[in-house]
Amino acid sequence: MTSSPTQILEIIHADSLPGYRLHLIFNGGKERIVDFEPFLRKARHPDIQKYLDPEKFNQYRLLHGDLIWNDFELCFPIAELYEGRVD
Repeated sequence: MTSSPTQILEIIHADSLPGYRLHLIFNGGKERIVDFEPFLRKARHPDIQKYLDPEKFNQYRLLHGDLIWNDFELCFPIAELYEGRVD
């Protein structure tokens, strides 16, 4: 019996939605809408709170399948995003 190679989980596309929500598409076809607002509102650190500015929040980008803001100033485990949550 041969085993198939394990596919590395990646985000292949992201679209902004109203509020602090993003529509994420992962390799393999799974799609999630993730709401970042509860996380951002709970945060006490100013480096995170500044992303409550909608203009800053929408400056995310995809880099090697990861969703990041600035130079990894804000990022989340891809497994959590795949499950549709941020902690």
